[in-house]
Amino acid sequence: MSDRDPFSEIERAFDMLGEQFGVDMGAVPVDVVDEGDTFVVHADLPGYDSEDIDVQLVEDRELTISAASSQEQESTDGQYVQRERRQQSMSRSVRLPEAVDEEETTASYNNGVLTVRLGKVVRNEDDDGTDIPVN
Repeated sequence: MSDRDPFSEIERAFDMLGEQFGVDMGAVPVDVVDEGDTFVVHADLPGYDSEDIDVQLVEDRELTISAASSQEQESTDGQYVQRERRQQSMSRSVRLPEAVDEEETTASYNNGVLTVRLGKVVRNEDDDGTDIPVN
């Protein structure tokens, strides 16, 4: 009987494919949509509960999404010969093209899809910047 673990070999093959095509298999797949005054980010996170998901806005332009869960199945029938626990985590950081207002940010999770709406920072058209005197 072989000591080879076929699941480890499959996971290693996926990692190699991901490296070849520039895709991180452990990263959260996202779509970022510019709706004029708002960015909308859709992230696929199937199999998670909303309590498992963490969304953070860093320095008004970087959105970080992470999710982690672990599941244990308890059984009191007999003694365990083998017991496996499922543990899964994913994360992704997205740099937004413009600054967003953290007060105008909402997130919802439905059917495995996280939707984050980020209102852009409103700039006054009359605001040409700040004059800095030169001495």
